[in-house]
Amino acid sequence: MQHLTETSILPSPSSLPPASTAAAPVTDRAALRQVLSFHQEASPARSVGQVATSVLPFLALCAAMYATLAVSLWLTWALALPAAAFLVRIFIIQHDCGHGAFFRSRAANDWVGRLCSLATLTPYACWRRQHAAHHANWNNLDRRESGSDIYSSCLTVREYRQLTPLRRLLYRLIRHPSIALVALPPLVFLLLYRVPFDTPSHWRRERLSVHATNLALAVLLVGLGLVVGFGALAMVQLPIMFFAAIVGVWLFSVQHRFEAARWFARADWSADGASLRGTSYLRLPAILQWFTGNIGFHHVHHLNPKIPNYRLAACHAASPDLQHAPTLTLLGALKGSGWWLWDDVQGRMVRFRDLPA
Repeated sequence: MQHLTETSILPSPSSLPPASTAAAPVTDRAALRQVLSFHQEASPARSVGQVATSVLPFLALCAAMYATLAVSLWLTWALALPAAAFLVRIFIIQHDCGHGAFFRSRAANDWVGRLCSLATLTPYACWRRQHAAHHANWNNLDRRESGSDIYSSCLTVREYRQLTPLRRLLYRLIRHPSIALVALPPLVFLLLYRVPFDTPSHWRRERLSVHATNLALAVLLVGLGLVVGFGALAMVQLPIMFFAAIVGVWLFSVQHRFEAARWFARADWSADGASLRGTSYLRLPAILQWFTGNIGFHHVHHLNPKIPNYRLAACHAASPDLQHAPTLTLLGALKGSGWWLWDDVQGRMVRFRDLPA
């Protein structure tokens, strides 16, 4: 997800209190590196197969939705659910391409990523660079001002209490589930991605990618609208994006903000610690694991973003150290929203309702 920055309410790094210094539960770092490296190689056949099994069903479902508009709008919108699931899978492909993990060729990664962006509405080059900042700084208390966002970042309890009453109210309001996880995600993809709203002016290539994506989308959507009708276009594409955005943002959010997540001061931060203490293993049923491109193995992905999504599960199974990461079930993840603050004294995540009045 693209980042919604909050630098205006974050204190300077020097004013932050020390965070938990819990070490990553790695018994043999050399063995872990070997396992990660072994699973890093992309398979062109598997990558092409994944594109085919994601894009073709998505296009077929879109066509079926247009065909059923004359029969029943409810049937059309029912088909939006599986179409959205395939769109989430397409976003995972774009995500892998952005990390240079999906193909061995950089050019192949970039062109497939750009083509995926026409379905996900996510400007490829701009998102790629902003997402790289997330991978450089996640769960680092001293680097939240660099590529931070509301879905993987948070304030400490001390910082939250230092806010004015109005800013505390705004902080809580935007994080209410109905806003953060339902209303805001579609707006991010439909509107915020249309402008380089948080892109530095010197990122010329990334800013250009936003405008190039918009131009390509305008040509594609106008052409499609002229064929099927602009009303039909809205009835089909908007529900798909609505559902896909909500699911995609929730997946990203729950794997970074959960009860057992740990945050570190820069001096204590390490990729191992932040991966195995600050991100989760979301254990999903097999069908959901397939549709989400194995993104539930998020701890593995953060340890080595070059591992293609179709190798994450095997990598997880090959290392006992990886299996010690915090684990979430689907039910537990659905119930476990609301961890928006880091208690720097107790060294744990807390919810707003945990704070004394």
